[in-house]
Amino acid sequence: MDRDFLMDLFADFGPVAIRRMFSGYGISADGINFALALRSGLYLRADERTIPRFEAEGCQPFQYTTRSKTVIVKSYWQLPDRLFDDTEELSVWARDALAAARQAAASKRPRRTGARSLAAKKKSSKPAKKVRRSKD
Repeated sequence: MDRDFLMDLFADFGPVAIRRMFSGYGISADGINFALALRSGLYLRADERTIPRFEAEGCQPFQYTTRSKTVIVKSYWQLPDRLFDDTEELSVWARDALAAARQAAASKRPRRTGARSLAAKKKSSKPAKKVRRSKD
């Protein structure tokens, strides 16, 4: 899949940003990545609400193999082949994928940065001092 093909595929969805990622592309809207276009196929972000729909279509989650194991990434599921010919319905699935990606982003804890973060790390990494109590 090339960049132009992906732009055409998501035309009914609306404007998307397509960036090189791994062996393919990351597809995002409003700064949130919701799809991956890789050599092995096109994958949409999924959640507990949308996974049953992927399963009903016979789709599989994204997976890759390392030297020692196969890793299954259940947050991205392969797009049903029939949607490549139905961009209108694909846009519905893409909106649901974007909603799942937004929900996942909202549920993550914010990362701490800057001097305060370093001070907090130093403070939390020091062992607590023991307090001796006198026996009276």
